[in-house]
Amino acid sequence: MATGGDAVADVHRNTGTSNKTLLKSQALYQYVLDTTALPNEPECMRELRLVTGNHEWRRMATPPDEAQLLRMLIKLTGAKNTIEVGVFTGYSLLATALALPDDGRVVAIDVDRESYELGRPCFEKGGVAHKVDFREGAALDRLDELLADERNHGRFDFAFVDADKHNYVRYHEQLLRLVRVGGAILYDNTLWGGTVALPPDAPLSDHDRRTAAAIRDFNARLAADERIEVCQLTIADGVTICRRVV
Repeated sequence: MATGGDAVADVHRNTGTSNKTLLKSQALYQYVLDTTALPNEPECMRELRLVTGNHEWRRMATPPDEAQLLRMLIKLTGAKNTIEVGVFTGYSLLATALALPDDGRVVAIDVDRESYELGRPCFEKGGVAHKVDFREGAALDRLDELLADERNHGRFDFAFVDADKHNYVRYHEQLLRLVRVGGAILYDNTLWGGTVALPPDAPLSDHDRRTAAAIRDFNARLAADERIEVCQLTIADGVTICRRVV
């Protein structure tokens, strides 16, 4: 068990933009990327993925196969108004914007405008910059601002959350009021490198131990939440799909 010295490295330390997976075979994951994800990746997304690959915090980026899932779900659900909590350079946001109809909109929330601006030229090249309403600041505050206008209650069709894991429970309560009945909310990193299934005495960094505990608690709450239908996927670092039913 790691102590305050953090002697054990974080589980995501070697993760980049194209190797975030729970699959035990890197060759199998590369097959998935090479067969379906990368051949269908729009050029503007490819450019942003490569730019993000040079970023110090590239491990925070959504991988190509997960972005492909986002695009597919948005098209399947016919989503038009969406929310993204946690943007970074915007790879998943760009996937969303490309999948939305021309009059669709995504409210994108992040505390870091600088990273978003790094990726913004790719939105311009993709012809979808007009679909993005970027709001800088803490997500809890920005979501409260949306909730302050009753016209936003149930107005959104889809939400994607890839932000600070310790606030997932609070985001969930806010988003359940903003996303319509029948709409979907997706949460990223809900298996946290597989640490959620490790025994209590497993060697983990303090950061991973705290995050895994928060994610386990969140997953248990979702499983017991009668306001949603829930589906756990093992794609990327774990993706949970919630469909609001009440």
